[in-house]
Amino acid sequence: MASSIRLARPVIHNAARLSASRFIHRSWSLPRIEVQSKSLGPTNFKRYATSVTPHSTASDPAEVEALRCLEEGTMKLEEGDVQAAKTLYKRSAEIKRDASSLFNLGVTHYHLKEFDEAIAAWKESITLQPSSPDAHTTQCIASSLSPEDPEIAFNLAAVLEATGRLEEALEHYKRSREFGVERAAMHIRNVSAKILGQRMKDA
Repeated sequence: MASSIRLARPVIHNAARLSASRFIHRSWSLPRIEVQSKSLGPTNFKRYATSVTPHSTASDPAEVEALRCLEEGTMKLEEGDVQAAKTLYKRSAEIKRDASSLFNLGVTHYHLKEFDEAIAAWKESITLQPSSPDAHTTQCIASSLSPEDPEIAFNLAAVLEATGRLEEALEHYKRSREFGVERAAMHIRNVSAKILGQRMKDA
């Protein structure tokens, strides 16, 4: 993994602290990842920042059910039952496609070493909430665990390109191309042109 990617531990809005070593084999020594939570009421979770959105007062039964699944998923993850948490977060996302539920679903995939699935969930979370840095950071962490995986490199490059981090995107597109992802060649050309255009504009 190139040194340009910072693997800082994310500080998630309205988050519950999780120790990755509780959920996976200790030999992996994965970084900590915290989950996002939209509370239906008071909880015992430690809070580290103000919620991204106000606490829900929704009367829509579907939204209430989605929030219930989100909270129960976080409870299960705190208890160490990653599979149950994954099921609940997936159910929440199916009811309402929401950045928090998708982010947390990605966390469960991450703890289960399902890195491609984790990146896919985080990528969609970023699409729904592009201003949040959390999924960007955790995607970089996942990429660091499989630095030779060409698909992970390609997916990470696509997210970096979408968020304007063109130099890093180019680096990861090149990495994926070196390992056989043919479609990366077009993206290398496009991103290189964007970088050149920016440099000419700034000159």
